[in-house]
Formats: sequence, structure tokens, C-alpha cells
Amino acid sequence: MTFEANIIGRVTATRDEVRDDFWGDAESCITLDAAFDESVLDGIEEFSHVEILFFFDRIDPANIVTDARHPRGNPDWPRVGIFAQRAKMRPNRIGATICRILRREGRNLYVAELDAIDGTPVLDIKPVMVEFLPRGDVRQPAWSHELMREYWAKPEDGQS
Repeated sequence: MTFEANIIGRVTATRDEVRDDFWGDAESCITLDAAFDESVLDGIEEFSHVEILFFFDRIDPANIVTDARHPRGNPDWPRVGIFAQRAKMRPNRIGATICRILRREGRNLYVAELDAIDGTPVLDIKPVMVEFLPRGDVRQPAWSHELMREYWAKPEDGQS
């Protein structure tokens, strides 16, 4: 089965290359397509966070992973299936990130900590509600903490 999804907008960001870490200072603007009236964002400012669904359009379909692999190719971490990691080379190339809302201006939504590069197509915007967050403790394997150690660090915190 296949489906079509419409791009609702695009990301404007200072970062224009795909890298795995140092997203801590990322501020982006999501500009909705002109087909949408700006009223589609009415009320969004009352929320602190939004979940952004986006399309990894720069990932070559030939590089899609459909089995198990070492995350980021690191043999120190266990081989796990693509659905047991958040890698960008996923079968449908869909990314999802919870971002802090900075402000809204018309059809422009400014957010912090969106790990998408300049020009990335946006598929959906959803307000974050406590009732949709995990109910109970979240657990994850030790290797994933190591993988994420510098993901949200600011570039000056260690990037060369």
C-alpha cells in the first residue's frame, strides 16, 4: 500500500547540511505553503511545544535501511532494527521532533531545536499535549544515551 502526503510548508534554517549532532542552538522558521490561510496556526501560541513531522528529502532512496544495523555504523553499539532507532535512512524517510515554540508571525512558525535542515519539507504540525506524552516511565538501552550525548549540545560545546 502507498499513500501521498502533501507538503504543508518548508523549514528555513541556518544549517544546510546533514549532520548527526550539535542541534542545541538550532532555531528555525516553518513557513506554511501559500495554499494555507494563516488562520490554520491560530491558537498555536497558547502551546509551549509542537511536534513537527518532516520528510528527509536529501536521503538517497538507495541508502534506505530495511533491516538491522549498528546505529551510526558504530560496532560498539548492538545491531538493532531500523525501527529500534531514529535514523534518517528509514523506509518512509519521515522525521519527528518535539520543538519549543518561539513565536508565530502570520504563516511563519518559529521554533527551537528542530533537527531539520534548510529547505526540509514539513508534513504536519501538531501541538504537544501532556495527555499524548508517555504515561509512565520511559526506558531505553544504554547505547542510545551514548549516541544522543552530543545531539542537543551547542556547537561551541565540542564541535570542531
